[in-house]
Amino acid sequence: MKIAKATERYEAWLGRHLKIVEKDLHFKHEQMRTGAFPFMRATYYRWAQIWRDVCPEAAAAPEALAVGDLHVENFGTWRDVEGRLIWGINDFDEAWTMPYTNDLIRLATSALLANMGCDRKEGIAAILKGYLEALEAGGRPFALAEHHASLRTMAVARLHEPEQYWEKLHALEEVEEEPPAGALKAIARLMPERGLHWRVGHRVAGLGSLGRQRYVALSEWRGGSIAREAKALAPSACIWAETGGGTAPIHYQEILDCAVRCRDPFVRLQRRWIVRRLAPDCSRIELSALPKERDEVRLLLAMGWETANVHLGSVKARVLLNDLKKRPRGWLPGAARRMEKAVLADFEDYSTR
Repeated sequence: MKIAKATERYEAWLGRHLKIVEKDLHFKHEQMRTGAFPFMRATYYRWAQIWRDVCPEAAAAPEALAVGDLHVENFGTWRDVEGRLIWGINDFDEAWTMPYTNDLIRLATSALLANMGCDRKEGIAAILKGYLEALEAGGRPFALAEHHASLRTMAVARLHEPEQYWEKLHALEEVEEEPPAGALKAIARLMPERGLHWRVGHRVAGLGSLGRQRYVALSEWRGGSIAREAKALAPSACIWAETGGGTAPIHYQEILDCAVRCRDPFVRLQRRWIVRRLAPDCSRIELSALPKERDEVRLLLAMGWETANVHLGSVKARVLLNDLKKRPRGWLPGAARRMEKAVLADFEDYSTR
């Protein structure tokens, strides 16, 4: 099946699970033609459809409740219940039980396509090293206040001018139609107190989720701005890739609850809406927001470690370590290069139409 047909069929399936915002979906299609890395981010459904065929040896691996749509821009910061700044994986829209190798291969492939700047082999080796070290340690979340000075420097660089963040949110156009009752109820439950008045804007963000309903509620509370976002969810694209249709439970809350993480108390699944607090210190980190002088190898090592933090919520470390010990040297860079080639072929096919 060609990429255009896969896209058409996936979007038809998605439209049976949620309301499609056509304007945003058209924008997504435009972004898919701008580069191979944005294309990869926007087309997890295609990855889920082909990766086992492209990497059959790597796909023969123990299963874990995994991220699925993992890539180098799916990381960010938030505040835990102690108010500490935490760094880690930011989005679990596509969470699914699958071979743990999927997340490692996709993360490594994204590093290749994003042109991180470090040596390609060294970067992939860092991902695997971080993953192995985390498994051997039993995992550990990234609390940035006392530890991880280099990672903290990279993560907080974008926090020096919070005014720009709030200006961007306040500039959102107010929605013309009343948002769904489920979205409003979910937002209300995550507000700091009852009876607050807020206005609701439409937010265009991310790539994989473009085309879904996404609402941001903005209010003034005790001297400053606050924001909550509600995003519509559907079952993971993995169910579409495996069966061509059907439905399945959404695993977003489950993966949050079981992973080795310092949870964000302001991220919660409410029926089919994922609701979160938005703030300068509580958002995804794009590569362009990182300082120019950065240790990308160390960053990729941390990403590998955090991937293990997630997997350890559903599978024992010894199971993963035993499988990794059996794998030939070079299995991860080899699989990543094969998937890079497959993504580039699909990108060329799609972008020239």
